[in-house]
Amino acid sequence: MDFSLDDEQRELAATVRSLLDKRADSAAVRAAATSDTGYDPALWSALAEQVGVAALAVPEEYDGVGASFFETAVVLEELGRSLAPSPLLATTIATEAILAGGTEEAKQRLLPRLAAGEIGTLITDPRAVLDVEHAGIVLAVEDDDLVELADPKTAWAESMDQTIRLGRVDLTDAPTTVIGDGRTALARAELVTAAAAAALAVGLCQRALDETVAYTREREQFGRPIGSFQALKHRMADLLVRTEISRSASWAASYALAHSADAEETALLVHTAASYALESAHLVTGEAIQLHGGIAITWEHDAHLWFKRAHALSQLAGAPHRHRAAVAL
Repeated sequence: MDFSLDDEQRELAATVRSLLDKRADSAAVRAAATSDTGYDPALWSALAEQVGVAALAVPEEYDGVGASFFETAVVLEELGRSLAPSPLLATTIATEAILAGGTEEAKQRLLPRLAAGEIGTLITDPRAVLDVEHAGIVLAVEDDDLVELADPKTAWAESMDQTIRLGRVDLTDAPTTVIGDGRTALARAELVTAAAAAALAVGLCQRALDETVAYTREREQFGRPIGSFQALKHRMADLLVRTEISRSASWAASYALAHSADAEETALLVHTAASYALESAHLVTGEAIQLHGGIAITWEHDAHLWFKRAHALSQLAGAPHRHRAAVAL
């Protein structure tokens, strides 16, 4: 396996990064996270319509780009780097659930809508559902069936990480339509969630590391930049190693999800990536706070957002020790 991006994948990453650098700076991220929607609709429209991020893993026969989950993971890594609130994670999980377990009728009807940028989500816990308030396609698993819910009652669910929008769903008397095999869809969705969280964690690690290195080059103590002190160099070198290993593991997992027919090997790679990348996110963001000194514990600095995102990803995809346990079985 060639652990590098090809020209098209590098161009995709560069395009998404350029857009996010222009429209998702710190002020924009904070404004979007605390808005009524929990994300920037204009940014999501640009990502979905101009870049086609929601259509990447959708086959061409369903009006998609016909790429794969790996390309989606490339975009998620950039979103993790920027911290921009986005419905892409929820929509990707819903898309992969339909592709894995949906009937042909469901694929023909729902996938073009998701590819065009309509928000989708899959309910696994009605107390905390990604982007459900503004989702046009809401899925759930009931009695081993994949079902679509019509106009479910939803409410915002407060969370520590405001950049990830959660909502509660009242499933009582919600009309449902069976659209496929729930067990197959849920199994795929769980792996996709873990791999997607790993990709987001890698981007988060890179962001925290880059800003920490930049800060230590500027902050002076005893008449010299603190980044020149050997002890701090060693700590940042360790963070770089953790970040790069996490990226390799994440790419291997995403590639396997996209292309491997070996279910056991794919699951092993996904759990390995999630375990390492999520743990690295905790370590790198924690060290970033320490290496920034007192400035990093203020509300005005973004370091607390990095740390909250690291914690939220573990809650969303499962704590690292749970993924290690899955590898050991």
